[in-house]
Amino acid sequence: MTVHLQKPAAGATPLHVVDGARFDTDLKAAPAATRRWLQATGFAGAPDSHALVPGPDGALAEVWVGVHAADHPFALSALPFQLPAGAYRLGETGLALDAEAAALSWELGAYRFDLYKPARREAATLALPDTPAAQRGLLQAAAMASVRDLVNTPAEHMGPAALAQAVRLVAAQHGAKVKEVVGDKLLQAGFPAIHAVGRAAAPERAPRLIELTWGKPKHPRLTLVGKGVCFDSGGLDIKGAEGMRLMKKDMGGAANALGLAQMVMALRLPVRLQLLIPAVENAIAGNAYRPGDVFKTRAGLHIEIGNTDAEGRVILCDALAYGAESKPELLIDLATLTGAARVALGAQLPALFCRDMALARALVDRGLALRDPLWHLPLWRDYHGGIESDIADIVNTGKGALGGAINAALFLEDFVPAAQEWLHIDLFAWNDSARPGRPVGGEAQTLRTLLAYLEERFGERS
Repeated sequence: MTVHLQKPAAGATPLHVVDGARFDTDLKAAPAATRRWLQATGFAGAPDSHALVPGPDGALAEVWVGVHAADHPFALSALPFQLPAGAYRLGETGLALDAEAAALSWELGAYRFDLYKPARREAATLALPDTPAAQRGLLQAAAMASVRDLVNTPAEHMGPAALAQAVRLVAAQHGAKVKEVVGDKLLQAGFPAIHAVGRAAAPERAPRLIELTWGKPKHPRLTLVGKGVCFDSGGLDIKGAEGMRLMKKDMGGAANALGLAQMVMALRLPVRLQLLIPAVENAIAGNAYRPGDVFKTRAGLHIEIGNTDAEGRVILCDALAYGAESKPELLIDLATLTGAARVALGAQLPALFCRDMALARALVDRGLALRDPLWHLPLWRDYHGGIESDIADIVNTGKGALGGAINAALFLEDFVPAAQEWLHIDLFAWNDSARPGRPVGGEAQTLRTLLAYLEERFGERS
């Protein structure tokens, strides 16, 4: 941790936080020497900018920091590696920065994936008063960093068994239970679609369904499902080299679902939590599933395989059907499901599919307010004919390239009972360009938005 919830040390350098709107007012209140220095260096309070201000002895005396807003989740994220190493504290001049945003943004700015390549320098540290808001910021940052670490880890070290071990580590921290159904036992337990996709990677990287449960039986059930394709070659419909390059991240839905579960348990939300992760590697071998194959799923529907590279929806259909059997109050799945969603919305906007239009709009608004966005796309039933098979109930690919994200969502919807409240989130789980607090690599998306919604929905019952 680079944020310390403690009284700042005597020598900690103050950070004076300002924004462009009130910078002139704050500047007038500063000592004359500081005003002259800031004017000479051209600092004007622009977001993600800062100015180092020396004291009379030439040593660093204070730092002025420009931010978007006092509650911005990345307000201080540019600083941990840009400031000189050392200890800092929030100063008295300028904006009173929200404690949750301060803790969250600093920790996210200090994040580095250093499993294989150590960081070149230590991040600067920030001392904050120990308040519930600051604790909440650190809790969120820790969960998001865990998501990033899982997605960034190469498939060689993050196969189905390693993903299951990551779930067990989180479960041990919170007293949750974990069980797995592995390999051919998936067939006996009624998960034939998960088995079909992952069987070519067995036995070393055998497919499995990972299930975490936590909470009191009297509380409403919340079921989270995360797509755990630990590497996606495309199967027999093999991807090209460019398309395969980032496929270590195809378990990003599972990582995000685990991150959300981690926060739900840490905050002790009054829910009976079930986390389901179908974990597979979509590999190529003599027993790989084939285009044109037909499988009976857990729900009893027969699916025809139009393309083995549309494997995510195949494993999710068994997991969703299983999750719905316990009739949870809310079912949420997160998945790096379609390139079509990225073509439509880009890397920064996960696609949200929801049967309740009012809820979808409320979630979009909440995401915009929290700067953790997602965008609503329709479950357009008129497109369902595009995924209907001549020889089975449904096919895992549409008949054309149009509406690919919608086709995938409609496929999943067939495995979710009509009365079941359900959210499907098609996300990228990756930053393709660097911004403060968001380095290139794995990313947690929509977690703060979903957490806020879950707290509002379930927390008031506690």
